[in-house]
Amino acid sequence: MRKTFSQLAWLIGAVGVVLGLVNMLTPSASVGNTFYFIAATQLAICVVIGFFAHRPDPRTWMVILGVALFTVAGQTLADTSLPDETLRIVSESFFLVVQILLASALLLVTLRRNGTAILNSLGDALVVALGAWLLIWIGLLQPSLNIAGEPAVISALRGITLATSTIVLFLLVSLLFSEANRTPSIWLLFGAISLSLLGDFLFALDKSGHASVSDRFLNAPYVISLFLASATFLHPSVRSLTHRSTTRQRQPLLGRLVLTTTALVVPLITIALFDPRNQVDRVIRAISLFVLAASVTARVIQAVRTNARTQAVLVKTAQTDALTLLPNRSLMLKHIEEAVDNAWRTGRVPAVHFIDVDRFKNINDSLGHSAGDDVLVAVAQRLTNAVPLSAIVGRISGDEFVVLEPDSVSDIEAMKTAERILECFREPLALRQGDVFVSASIGVACSPATDSPSAEELLRHADAAMYRAKDAGRNCIALFDASMLERATQRLTLETALYRALERQELTLVYQPIIDLQLGDVLGFEALMRWEREDGSTSSPAQFIPIAEETGIIVPIGAWALIEALTHLRTWIDVGICPETASMSVNVSPRQLHDPQFVSVVSEALSRTRVQPQQLWLEMTESIMITEPEQALAALRRLNTLGVRIAIDDFGTGYSSLSLLQSFPIQRLKIDRSFISGIADDVSARSLVKTILAMSDALGLDTVAEGVETARQLEALIDLHCAKAQGYLISHPVAPEQMRNTVISLEKFSQWPKYSD
Repeated sequence: MRKTFSQLAWLIGAVGVVLGLVNMLTPSASVGNTFYFIAATQLAICVVIGFFAHRPDPRTWMVILGVALFTVAGQTLADTSLPDETLRIVSESFFLVVQILLASALLLVTLRRNGTAILNSLGDALVVALGAWLLIWIGLLQPSLNIAGEPAVISALRGITLATSTIVLFLLVSLLFSEANRTPSIWLLFGAISLSLLGDFLFALDKSGHASVSDRFLNAPYVISLFLASATFLHPSVRSLTHRSTTRQRQPLLGRLVLTTTALVVPLITIALFDPRNQVDRVIRAISLFVLAASVTARVIQAVRTNARTQAVLVKTAQTDALTLLPNRSLMLKHIEEAVDNAWRTGRVPAVHFIDVDRFKNINDSLGHSAGDDVLVAVAQRLTNAVPLSAIVGRISGDEFVVLEPDSVSDIEAMKTAERILECFREPLALRQGDVFVSASIGVACSPATDSPSAEELLRHADAAMYRAKDAGRNCIALFDASMLERATQRLTLETALYRALERQELTLVYQPIIDLQLGDVLGFEALMRWEREDGSTSSPAQFIPIAEETGIIVPIGAWALIEALTHLRTWIDVGICPETASMSVNVSPRQLHDPQFVSVVSEALSRTRVQPQQLWLEMTESIMITEPEQALAALRRLNTLGVRIAIDDFGTGYSSLSLLQSFPIQRLKIDRSFISGIADDVSARSLVKTILAMSDALGLDTVAEGVETARQLEALIDLHCAKAQGYLISHPVAPEQMRNTVISLEKFSQWPKYSD
């Protein structure tokens, strides 16, 4: 229904424009009168339909309706061409009432739609209205005062009407230049009033004697105006005509500039071309020019002040965190730089506290980002209350805050402040979702006057100390020393080199055989990654694997390792190095399991290498089951559906529960080397391994003992009926090209004692 009314409104507006053009092209007065009658009739119909269909604001409705009625009445009386002076006075009075009602309607609509925001457009509107007033005075009003035989009352009414028209024009331009969004009903109303003003000016021009305007040209603007008024009433957006509107994203700056410049220049040119007729004309012009100049000056002052306020807001916004309203990174760096520069004069030791909220991601994941924002706001308030008045608190990113203590006198005082900051987190944060406990890791860096670092360096030192606090177990404080920066630099260098390691082919795989302890046969292999850099240095997996997981580069590295390991297995099977049923074990990280493409990567690797899914063992640590069981469980079930088997690596070190072992699709446990190392001499270690083997057997799981390094350990495992093992006693990890010799050398294991009955 709304769409139908909208289309009908635009159709009526188009019909009005066509009839207006036909009216101008047809010299017959009867045609113009007929069109005017049609316009007035359909206006009445549209008013009634629109009122009951859209239920707009009654006040605006009545004012606009009064405008239409008085316009029709005044035009009808004007068209009678009767010499009766009383009728002419009444006709002119009706036109004056029309302008007053128009001004009232526009004032109501403009104020209701814009509120106080309308003040931003009043200056330009006043310039346009004053420029129009000068043109009206010089071209229409002043000449009409000297028309011979014209009654003084009629001339006065016409002058007041034209003066009121400038007010209407002022309000109309204010509505056009306002910051509120313009709906279709606003545009239709703007067109209707503009054409009505055009008709009034043409009528005044004809009466002033400056030009003779034909009735068909006088009538056409009113015809189109009435049709556009009808469309305004009929369009569904008239319901929100006087509602507070949203602000436009793009303001009409160019149009506003062109119109105000024209309104300023054209009257000045007109004044220069036409001399004053008398003293009254000269006084009116002088007063009008003075008011116009004052308006332009006021508008310029307003623009400068607005621009200054806008610049101040932009600067504040650029240097302030939007959530907590604390200084952001750029502003904090300025404060730190100022404190460091002043340190040598005051003998102070400015201290920077770098504060990171521990495990903030868990809050976002469990309670939602809204709760996370509440936590950050609460933390900002806690920090502000905990530090000295001279200290400055800022939020530089995410869950990272910085406190600058410019008046600190020593490292000891800085550490005391850090302890107060840490203490403020002891109490829970009261959120809408309930109480939440958070902790923080704090890094402290001080700037001695003898060797002042830059603001960036001091902040980086505090950041490095904060990471040391996190490594120490979180919820603690660390004071910066040079070794931290060296460690951070080494980590960054390692991280950068790791990004290029794969493309430079610096990563390689070595393989450690897995032996059947009963038969002595090689059942499979575990792929282990090594990194030898271009400069000849090597990095252990314990160094680069955690970094690869943190940065996400473990995903492409893991995909490469999977295809590389399965390719080698396929080659060994094809050349007879190992049996057709030999398996390959490949380690996977939590980051890989969270990759939505990981299952597809595994499937493609199996397809490309022609290895059966059951020959692939994916090894993960039991910590995956504890920290993020739902995500891991979904991925592992999909992998199990393919036929791939899952093993828990380093079992016994992650504190996983029996219920998790039952719920996860696991087929193998690998007993951690820490239990195997004491199995020969330590009764407790032997009992633990025996318990793990019994549990594994009860759950129907395969078992592999890791880290077998001595013959006594191997004998103990055989006595405990452990099925499989790997370790340095059996074989060190070897390169792929050495695997044939390694497998041949392992034939000796066929002579190891069998299981005891």
